[in-house]
Amino acid sequence: MESYARLLVQVGINLQKNQTLVIAAPIECAEFARMAQVEAYGAGAREVVMRWLDEKSTRITFDMAPDAIFDEFPAWSKAFFNDYADSGAAFLTIMASDPELMKDVDPKRISRQNKARSAALEHFRSRQMSNKTVWCVGSVPTVAWAKKVFPGKTEAEAVDALWNAIYKTVRVDQADPVEAWRAHQAALDTRLGFLKKHDFSSLRYKNSQGTDFTVALPKGHQWFGGGDECPEGYGFVANMPTEEVFTMPHRTGANGKVQSSLPLNYNGNLIEDFWFSFKDGLVVDYGARSGSATLKELLDTDEGARRLGEVALVPHDSPISNLGILFYNTLFDENASCHFALGKAYPTCIEGGSDMTKEQLLAAGANDSLVHVDFMIGSADLSITGIKADGTEVPVFVHGNFAL
Repeated sequence: MESYARLLVQVGINLQKNQTLVIAAPIECAEFARMAQVEAYGAGAREVVMRWLDEKSTRITFDMAPDAIFDEFPAWSKAFFNDYADSGAAFLTIMASDPELMKDVDPKRISRQNKARSAALEHFRSRQMSNKTVWCVGSVPTVAWAKKVFPGKTEAEAVDALWNAIYKTVRVDQADPVEAWRAHQAALDTRLGFLKKHDFSSLRYKNSQGTDFTVALPKGHQWFGGGDECPEGYGFVANMPTEEVFTMPHRTGANGKVQSSLPLNYNGNLIEDFWFSFKDGLVVDYGARSGSATLKELLDTDEGARRLGEVALVPHDSPISNLGILFYNTLFDENASCHFALGKAYPTCIEGGSDMTKEQLLAAGANDSLVHVDFMIGSADLSITGIKADGTEVPVFVHGNFAL
């Protein structure tokens, strides 16, 4: 646990001397969060600010609070995020939730609260998605989450099994985790070099599950994977684990059908066996075996929620996928499968995008929305063909893996 906490602080955040670190963690994960706090002060932090989360209390609020509060977001909380971000603080989030806790909550209440929060924190989210604020997301087990992932085990066995799985995904089980991450980054850089070299104008997806889909990539799109760089010139890793390379789709360039390959845990509700049909970038039809009401609320967030904001490539033969574990946690499941994201695009994924206005980003083909939600479509038989501006076709994925 100490090695993992050190990895998140020193590699994920790459905390600088005299920098403030804000740690958000569920109260069930307090022991680990304090380990990260110790590592941060040991690395020279100016201050470590703890922001405790309690999803069970949140569930009580959804069940019992007056309806009006779900359209509100407190000014003090908005100031908390904006002031720390503007002062150069880094943000470490421990993501660990019960995938079933919000199962019977009115999805409209959750959607309204998310919209109010996203609108209030637009400045913070913009800084974060432009890499102007350093951030990292990691996970540690809770009992409820572990039992969902390993239902046949006792609570103690399930938690131990989930710890071991997490250690493997973040390479903490290796003799030198930092060196393992450097080697991993080198492998991602090879894939990035291939994609940048070909400068595809679109990608075509097909598999036996029902995906038959083409997505256009805007002129000047940029591919990223693994580490990012902040304006101060040092690197950080926003997601631990991460296996993806990703870029921005053109907001009007999605056409065809995509079929999910893994369930989506969205705000404590599972959406399973779902699909989207796109025309000129917009979702024009959709369906789900379960969670359709939650899916509808997601799509109805705003106009941008029905368009794509991210294209991410992950080989089927990769460490997380090969574990054969459904984590019910997007941080892990998205790194086991090729995926897209509905909603806001990362401005960094278009040349010069970090310094563009909203209007300039829109004109360049970037989608904007109050949400950014990843969903998985990868499979063992997925083929992806890259299409260049002159019509030349190049295999990108064959049988679920990079054609390198």
